[in-house]
Amino acid sequence: MSGYDPRLLSWAYLSKVVQGPCPPLSQLVSAVGPEETARAVRERDLSNFLDRRTSARAHLDTSARDLDLLASMGGRLVTPDDEEWPRWRLLAFDALGEARDDGGPLALWVFGSRPVDELVTRSVAVVGTRAASSYGEHVTAEIAGDLAASGWTIVSGAAFGIDAAAHRAALGTGGLTVAVLACGVDRAYPAGHGRLLQQIAADGAVVSEYPPGTTPARYRFLARNRLVAGLSGGVVVVEAGWRSGARNTAAWGRRLGRPVLAVPGPVTAAASTGCHRMIREGEAMLVTSAADVVQEAGPIGVDGDCADLARDLDVLTGDAAAVYEALPANGTRGTRELSVDSGVPIEGVRAVLPVMELDGFVGSDETGWFRAR
Repeated sequence: MSGYDPRLLSWAYLSKVVQGPCPPLSQLVSAVGPEETARAVRERDLSNFLDRRTSARAHLDTSARDLDLLASMGGRLVTPDDEEWPRWRLLAFDALGEARDDGGPLALWVFGSRPVDELVTRSVAVVGTRAASSYGEHVTAEIAGDLAASGWTIVSGAAFGIDAAAHRAALGTGGLTVAVLACGVDRAYPAGHGRLLQQIAADGAVVSEYPPGTTPARYRFLARNRLVAGLSGGVVVVEAGWRSGARNTAAWGRRLGRPVLAVPGPVTAAASTGCHRMIREGEAMLVTSAADVVQEAGPIGVDGDCADLARDLDVLTGDAAAVYEALPANGTRGTRELSVDSGVPIEGVRAVLPVMELDGFVGSDETGWFRAR
């Protein structure tokens, strides 16, 4: 018999079965709990969609073994039951709509001892091409290093090129960094980054929504990109080709309402064509330093001494922008009033307000919501 709590075993089992985002399954877990959902998956007592989504792996239950393996590494499974679940960051996925099959993670397999929510409270994604130029690696080291030294957590995907330069720059300043993998955290991918991942986990975290033993796959890299954006307060693209995974991460940043920033490069550099295109087409704001990034992505003072926020309201788009404009210059509004005034359905209002509060645009008290000063 396993010594694990049955609820945790159920989370681990469901993570193994679904292997990636599945909003309808997450909604079922929220409604009836992980244990009852696990029973329904095993017995195929599900809707047609969920049965198709889970039936191929419903017979696989390696939950205790997976948890043992992670524990032996010094890791753990973090679920929405846990206090360290980064719920504020992940709330942005709720605003995407229930029909999407690329919502937030069901659970997170974590290698590293520091709480995940603590790591991503003040975080910036720094991403870019695998085929980085010396210019790109130099700029990455400057920006990521300065951000990490100022108390920001650097989030990236542990790939060759810009990702690795960003992680190493954070480590080099004694800062914190998080690597999000497209495979199980027990696998060093790419293989040459085994030592780097160990260093990241020492004070930061290596994170994946996939259980131990999961191998990399192209669609998992695309899914991984949404978590890199989702766990960050903004996305910085240093170098990106015309077709680039980094541009996919940036697109996720825009969907999730995060500031998207791009570093310009030489006009002759193929590695910067994606950045130039994003800047030209208004998909990203031009930045050249950590100070530029901080101005767009969050509070200046990392120790709480500076109360002024350097914010650009242009980063608010879609429902968030409509809800913000519906707030009065003085006083408060309730969610139902905001729904009527903004034209955003009340569930959409409830989804964006906590994210806007975390980002410093709004506040709340017993009377309702107000614009932050």
